Amino acid sequence: MATRRNPRFKECRRLGVNVCGNPKALDRAGDPAFKKTKKTSDYGLHLIEKQKVKAYYNILENQLRRYFEQATKSKEMTGVALLVSLETRLDNLVYRLGLASSIRMARQMVSHKHILVDGKSVNIPSYAVKVGSTISLTEKARSSEQFKKAFLSDSKARLPYLERDDDNFCGKLTRLPQRAEIPVEINDQMVVEYYSK
Repeated sequence: MATRRNPRFKECRRLGVNVCGNPKALDRAGDPAFKKTKKTSDYGLHLIEKQKVKAYYNILENQLRRYFEQATKSKEMTGVALLVSLETRLDNLVYRLGLASSIRMARQMVSHKHILVDGKSVNIPSYAVKVGSTISLTEKARSSEQFKKAFLSDSKARLPYLERDDDNFCGKLTRLPQRAEIPVEINDQMVVEYYSK
């Protein structure tokens, strides 16, 4: 299974935003060695926004293109529909609920069958979670200190479209997120323009 393995902190500095969620990711961003000397072109700005989407959700180009094509058929605005469909991926919701400390860890947990959706094992990171579905750790994973620590020490802000149950190591997608609630610094209109050229 193909996955992104590029250096995370380097990517954060290049894109100018903390896409990996690590508090130390942008510590060296202000160093003179990383200052840009050339002005970014219009195409470059659009490209950066597209690269941010791939980095935030840990997906590849072909996957993003497929999500974009689906979003163009939606009744919603294309950019909003794109981000909502990416936000409701199983690996992303595992990360948002705090069951994993990073999107990469979330993807691995799903692939290794540590996650249940409505009590059934799902090992597809791109699985589209439906509203009302409950995402939980398997019994075996609940005994792992690493997973317990990630969940209980989660310091991310709680999201209004997710409901967390700390006692049972699970959470629920209560409704589809609105654009303003999705915690990503992306100009989705630029992403739409990039693919529309």
